[in-house]
Amino acid sequence: MLKHRRTLTRRIAIAGAGVAALLSGPLAPASADTPSPAPRPLTPAAAGELASTLEGDLKNDMAGAYYDAGARTLVVNVLSATGAEKVRRAGAEPRIVRYSLARLGTVQKDLAAKSVPGTARAVDHRLNKVVVTADSTVRGDALADLRKRVAERGDTAVLKRSEGRFAPLALGGDAIWRGDGARCSLGFNVVRNGMPYFLTAGHCAELFNGWSTTRFGRVTGVTVASDFPGDDHALVQYTARTDHPSRVNLYDGSSQPIARAADPIVGQEVRRSGSTTRVRDGEVTALNVSVTYPQGRVDGLIQTTVCAEPGDSGGPLFSGDTGHGLTSGGSGNCSSGGTTFYQPLTEALRDYGARLG
Repeated sequence: MLKHRRTLTRRIAIAGAGVAALLSGPLAPASADTPSPAPRPLTPAAAGELASTLEGDLKNDMAGAYYDAGARTLVVNVLSATGAEKVRRAGAEPRIVRYSLARLGTVQKDLAAKSVPGTARAVDHRLNKVVVTADSTVRGDALADLRKRVAERGDTAVLKRSEGRFAPLALGGDAIWRGDGARCSLGFNVVRNGMPYFLTAGHCAELFNGWSTTRFGRVTGVTVASDFPGDDHALVQYTARTDHPSRVNLYDGSSQPIARAADPIVGQEVRRSGSTTRVRDGEVTALNVSVTYPQGRVDGLIQTTVCAEPGDSGGPLFSGDTGHGLTSGGSGNCSSGGTTFYQPLTEALRDYGARLG
């Protein structure tokens, strides 16, 4: 089942002090002679906090939101003119749409129930539809059946094709090596019960539990917990004296401190670090995405336009000093571009009772 607990509110957890001050009281209805204010310019963090506040006020009248990076404004989907006016008064840009998040969530869940490898499903807040993406391996009868199932949902769903093949990028930050010589990437250094650990992708830890910082080198970490498919995260405990700062390798001789974890907002610009393709950037295109890999389905992922290649798995997705996710998989490459998916960092920390450190 899809993880409905990953709503927009929970996925946007960054505190925006400026916006909080502006919204300290209830949203007031507009008077007849008071013009509606223009949307306020906002940072992604402030837009996330504003979206969270508006969801609490609008409840079922809100049908998603996304960040317009060019205009630096928050766009909020609503189902009524009353909701639109509340959004304007709060300093965001309203957009009246046809379908509620509940309706689209049901469509997404139904389409995921009989999913085949090489497909992904996400609620696209810009389109107000469920976008079903099929990679190049989906063809013949499987593709025909998928087209039929999407068409049966009418205007609530649309089918798109993706070049390449959706698969975990198993081979991110600094390189880490499994005992069989395969390479993944370290995600984030964390602390649990006062002891040092790091997070990486669950599919990386599926077969081997010993990790080294060099190929076939001495073991410096042991997997103590992992989850894949379903989720895609793993917790590795350091077993040797190794520096473990809360930083991301930028591969230019410097590193980025990571001070907090939060879920991004659709439209936000993000970066990814990995041991194959180093640092790349792009945009968040969807949240709560369900992807069916050959090994099984993973739900609740972040989808982006950031490219990645084998060996980048487990590496960190971040913006500034905020960590967002662990590289799970995708299609394409860093020559032609592609689509990538990420395990939310906030969920991995919560599941393991860990914190950044």
